[in-house]
Amino acid sequence: MSFAADVLTPDAFRILNAIARARSFAGAARELGMVPSALTYRVRQIEDALDVLLFDRSSRQARPTAAGAELLAQGERLQQEIDAVVHRVKRVASGWEPELTIAADGVISHSALMELCCDFFGLKPPTRLRLREEILSGTIGALTSGKADLAIGVILEPSRAANLQARPLGQIRFVYAMAPHHPLASAREPLSDLDLLKHRGIVVADSVQNGITQSFGLIEGQETFTVSSLRTKLDAHLRGLGAGFLPEPIARPYLATGRLVARRVERSTRVATLNYAWRSSASPGQALSWWLTQLERPITRRALLEQHGSL
Repeated sequence: MSFAADVLTPDAFRILNAIARARSFAGAARELGMVPSALTYRVRQIEDALDVLLFDRSSRQARPTAAGAELLAQGERLQQEIDAVVHRVKRVASGWEPELTIAADGVISHSALMELCCDFFGLKPPTRLRLREEILSGTIGALTSGKADLAIGVILEPSRAANLQARPLGQIRFVYAMAPHHPLASAREPLSDLDLLKHRGIVVADSVQNGITQSFGLIEGQETFTVSSLRTKLDAHLRGLGAGFLPEPIARPYLATGRLVARRVERSTRVATLNYAWRSSASPGQALSWWLTQLERPITRRALLEQHGSL
């Protein structure tokens, strides 16, 4: 007895499709250059293996049954998948990575990053793309641990000992901000550390899994509300749950509409220099090379830092 996996070969689908087109076994045999009895035998093998009738032979024409039509449709889908695999293998052989993982810090514009992803997928590459959102040390940590191939928005200087290459992305300024109904919004400027210490600070947790975590703008002994993303931190600011430093491009639309208030503080205004980095142990593949080329453009780097929308 034949099994379905043994008889459902590309050649079998070629025979079934020929019968469906010719509407007869004899016509399909002529098209394929086969002896009619041999073609009939092959079809019976497939039907026996599946235990279904694929063609209605009660009339002068051979018409696919419901089961036959479904098999033909699935065969076409399988052929398309096979063609896609062949195309993918050929592209990978030409230098495209099977997968590329990008770690982007929370300060990076989501919309600008998505626009780059749209352009990338427009190339129809064989490379699967993975995005990771990281915070502070977690961004470079994802790269050095091998969990990412490209890190965008590295705040700390990448270690030269880690066999990395890095390029400047740009600078980003942070503002001390709070909701207009927060007590600090009406306090006298500049705000001293003693003023800040009396109120809850909203901080975003470093996403690094192992190693030394980083934090900015905290005062020893200050009550804190710790969140896992900049988006959540912004939401907490807007609700008046505390105050703290926010990237100015992220806070900008809310400052403009009065939903946030920025206050001068005695401690110096923080300006962070951001980088993008990748491992330099091997020549970059086609996918990584494409992303590095985009990041060389000033307009792209500016969009990644500035193109933030509202919640």
